[in-house]
Amino acid sequence: MRPERIMVRRAVAVGLVAAPVAAGAAFLLGGGGTAVSALIGVAVVVANFAAHGLSLAWAAGVSITAVHAVALGGVVVRLGVIVALMFLLDRTAFFSTLAFGLTAVAGTLVLLVYEARLVQKGLGGELE
Repeated sequence: MRPERIMVRRAVAVGLVAAPVAAGAAFLLGGGGTAVSALIGVAVVVANFAAHGLSLAWAAGVSITAVHAVALGGVVVRLGVIVALMFLLDRTAFFSTLAFGLTAVAGTLVLLVYEARLVQKGLGGELE
């Protein structure tokens, strides 16, 4: 299996473990709507990571120019989708922007540490 797919699978597995933990903590702090907002936050972070990894892997098979375009353009597109989703969900009665935001920030930091550890181990070095 290709390294980028392994990274995405591992991130999804961590997300599946983190989701009930985040939802449980959010439920204790704010109730059902807060728990759902935290779950959405975890799902968005994992989906963002997967989209980033898989799109870069695809671009690596095309050209270095494609890698640069996907890396720079992809950030803008993915952040735009996250912000748009947050604005759309904010119009609903159940959505907690605070729970969503805190979960998304914490999840992103955990994934960044995960990526850094993989780079330290050399995983991804064989990506060309």
